[in-house]
Amino acid sequence: VDRHEIIDGSDVLEGDVVVGISSSGIHSNGYSLVRKVLFEKHQYRADKYIEELGRSIGEELLTPTVIYAHAVTVLKEKVKIKAMSHITGGGIPGNLPRSIPEGYCAVVDESRWKKPPVFDLIQKLGKVPDDDMRTTFNLGIGYAVVVDEADADQSIEILNEYGYNSFAIGNIKKGDQGVLYVKD
Repeated sequence: VDRHEIIDGSDVLEGDVVVGISSSGIHSNGYSLVRKVLFEKHQYRADKYIEELGRSIGEELLTPTVIYAHAVTVLKEKVKIKAMSHITGGGIPGNLPRSIPEGYCAVVDESRWKKPPVFDLIQKLGKVPDDDMRTTFNLGIGYAVVVDEADADQSIEILNEYGYNSFAIGNIKKGDQGVLYVKD
């Protein structure tokens, strides 16, 4: 990439918006916990139909991971992306802070998107605390971009137009680097 096109988070400012792009489910993170809860503790078989999921647990777990390269390419042509983060193992708290400069934190509101039901199933059956769910799974957000507040609505429209279900999931504040969860 040309040096002037590098997205390194250095332009992030207080008030910028965190736009979350939906995941297709678990992706590739937390399968040790999934296996322990569903297959060892509860003795589920891959072909077990789960009403809340509308399909078998095996079909759910084999859902292909969304690839976000096209979303970023399309968005980058229309607005300035200040920071971005692939939400992998470690969830939002383990990934988003790495793209935000020191002295800033992301304030995230989980009520801004609907978690896929597989996460509620795992949490309920495994009695997994909220913080452990947040640091193990993507909880329905597979990628996050930080944009200027003035570009947030346009960013969401563009991403949705191209089939990437997206939401304003939070904003940037001054503070200790990390993620602060709030309820709207």
